[in-house]
Amino acid sequence: MPYTLQASQSAPALIIYLLDTSLSMTLEIGGRRKMDIVMHALQTALRQMVFRSTKGSRLSPRYRVAMLAYSDQVYDLLGGVKTIGEIAGMGGLPELTPHQFTDTAKAFEQAEKLLMNELPNMQHCPAPLVCHMTDGAHTGDDPEPFARRIMELAVADGHVLVENIFISEAVAEASSGDLRAWPGIKPDTPLSDPFAEKLKRMSSTIPESYREMMVESSFHIEEGALMLLPGTSKELISLGFQMSAATPVR
Repeated sequence: MPYTLQASQSAPALIIYLLDTSLSMTLEIGGRRKMDIVMHALQTALRQMVFRSTKGSRLSPRYRVAMLAYSDQVYDLLGGVKTIGEIAGMGGLPELTPHQFTDTAKAFEQAEKLLMNELPNMQHCPAPLVCHMTDGAHTGDDPEPFARRIMELAVADGHVLVENIFISEAVAEASSGDLRAWPGIKPDTPLSDPFAEKLKRMSSTIPESYREMMVESSFHIEEGALMLLPGTSKELISLGFQMSAATPVR
C-alpha cells in the first residue's frame, strides 16, 4: 500500500519547501505580516519533525529538508539538503527577503532538478513531498507542467507528493466555518479564483496515512481531499505546514 513506509534514520523522508517571497508577502493577515506567519508555521513544523525524530535524548535524522525561497529567482536558504538534526543545530532559520515578482515555474523547476538528483538513492525511503506556499498568481512560465512532471516521479512508497498552501481571501469560501470540522478541498470543490483552480490541479490527493494523522489531531479532513490548503488564517497556514511533516515515522 503506498505512502505507508515509515521514515527512519536509514530511510529518511525528504521534504522540499518552496516559499513565495514576492512583495505582497509583507501585507498583513490579522495584524501580522504574511511572511512572519509563514515563518512561525514553518518553525512549528520543523519542531514537530524534531519531536517525531527524538527518542529519549537522542535525535534520529528521520527527515531531510530543502528550503527554496523564490521571486524572480530561486534562493537556496539552507545551502542544500540538510538533516533535521543539522537544522535543529542552526539556532534559527534564515530571514526571508521580499522581492517583486512570483516566478513559480522557476521554483518547481529547481525542485524537479533536486528530486532527479535525490531519487536514485531514495527507493527505500518514504515518498518525497514538495510543499509550496504562495499568495498570488505567477509571473513567467506556467508552473503546472513542472508540478505535473514532479507528481509523476515515484519511489517504491508512491509518487512524489505536491502540497500547496494558497494564502488568499479568494478561496475563503472553501474554508469557512469550524476549522476542526472542515472537510478539505476535493477535486470537485468549486473555487472562484482561476489560480486556485490551477493549484488544485497541481495538488496531490492526501494519502490515507497523512490524513489519519490529521484526524488524530482532531481535524476532520475527508478521504479524497487534496493537499491544497487555503491559507486564509494563521491556523490554516499552520495546518498546511503540519501536513507537510505528517510522514509516518518509526
